[in-house]
Amino acid sequence: MKLKVTEAAIDKLKELIETEGRSPRIDADVTGGCGMSVKFSIVFDESRRNDLCIEMEGIQIRLDRFTKRYLDEETEIDYQVEQGFLVGDSFTSSACAIEID
Repeated sequence: MKLKVTEAAIDKLKELIETEGRSPRIDADVTGGCGMSVKFSIVFDESRRNDLCIEMEGIQIRLDRFTKRYLDEETEIDYQVEQGFLVGDSFTSSACAIEID
C-alpha cells in the first residue's frame, strides 16, 4: 500500500497534531448491507494495539486492517479548506450477493 499526501494535507496534519496532541488515523465508515457505501476520513485519537503505521514527512498515519482492505493500492490524502481532508475514493456499491440453495 502506498500513501500519497499532498503538501496542503501535510501542513494541516502537522498543525492538527500540535493542537490535538494525538496521531491521525484513516478511518473507514461502512454503511449498508446490500448496497454498501464506504467513506474515509481522518480522525485524531489514541493508538490501538494492532494499528498499521505509515510514516511520512515526520508524520505517523495509522490505520487498522479493516480500513486497509477498503483502500486502494495507492491512496491520496488531500486537504481543502472548504471540504477538509479528502481521503482516497469513497465509494458506493449496489452489488448484493444472495445465495440460493
